[in-house]
Amino acid sequence: MASYRIVSADSHFVEPPNMWSERIDQRFRDHAPHTVKNYKDREGEFFMCENIQPVAVAGFFGSGKSSEELPQHIKRGFDAAPGSVWNPSERLKEQDRDGVSGEILYTSMGMLLFGLDDPELRGACFKAFNDWAGEYCSYNPKRLIGTGTVTLENVDEGVKELQRCAKKGLRGVLIWGSPPEDKPYSDPVYDPFWAASQDLDMPISLHILTGRRGTRFSRRHVLRSYMTLPHEIQVSFADLVLGGVLERFPRLKLVSAENDISWLPHFCYRIDHAYDRLRHFEGTALPMKPSNYMKRQAWATFQFETENVGFTADKYGRDKLMWSSDYPHTDSPWPRSRDFIENEIKSISDQDKRGIVADNVLRLYGINLN
Repeated sequence: MASYRIVSADSHFVEPPNMWSERIDQRFRDHAPHTVKNYKDREGEFFMCENIQPVAVAGFFGSGKSSEELPQHIKRGFDAAPGSVWNPSERLKEQDRDGVSGEILYTSMGMLLFGLDDPELRGACFKAFNDWAGEYCSYNPKRLIGTGTVTLENVDEGVKELQRCAKKGLRGVLIWGSPPEDKPYSDPVYDPFWAASQDLDMPISLHILTGRRGTRFSRRHVLRSYMTLPHEIQVSFADLVLGGVLERFPRLKLVSAENDISWLPHFCYRIDHAYDRLRHFEGTALPMKPSNYMKRQAWATFQFETENVGFTADKYGRDKLMWSSDYPHTDSPWPRSRDFIENEIKSISDQDKRGIVADNVLRLYGINLN
């Protein structure tokens, strides 16, 4: 396995608890995201902001804990956080321990802020995060490959923030995994943003837990909530394809992040079948089969779904699949990622494995580690 280079396509920053209060626009300081300890009758430290559901922060750095340890770990706070929360040089040490050469880094707590009801506060939070993330990744931009956060309540402002992220050295951005119901991604109002994204070559990610309506992830019903996470993302991709967005913007690059991959062949079958049988009800006409747009422009990350990698690579595209560690979140194999890849991903050739665990993500984001 030593010959394999590993680059995680979906890992995470963990924002320090005082980051927003220190960096957000002065007008929003009294409403900035923050943490509180022992919220109501629950032990632990909780991330809070306006209308979002309080979330225990320890879950954002639960990697390396066994499933039996997690219920107690979740009662901890930032006292249990790894050094990389504050120090990017510590992040490189964590990568080295895991045998990883680099990571695409997404926000952690910022994912929840996509559900904020106040669009101005949301935009101010995202700008503060983007400033911090750009500075963090500047320590080693080849190994710390940062993505920003952009809200699209005002598309023109979203374009400006996308451009600002690019200037800061961030390599892509997150947007709503599912937009407002009255403004789906098929709406031409978003076209200036798609155009800017393809012109800047900035991949756009749709990540779990980033819907406009909030995470809707219930700790009380954690198993059932977990099962629902990819659904909204699938609807968003259907809107992007059937609404002609990928036809109008053929160089737009989309990433399905942390939504697994086995659904992609079935999604392609179903969207083609729907188009074949039902398109005349809506007057939809595309030059290509809908599945061809997905296979051309949509990449996808996975973690543990190893048995189906070969099947999905054959049916969807081996150049569009990317393994991720999700470090330092609870659902991560760190610090055993190299062993995990060697022992669990067996249904593909060595050449395909090299692409899926590193080369595909490097090509997507234009990264040269040499």
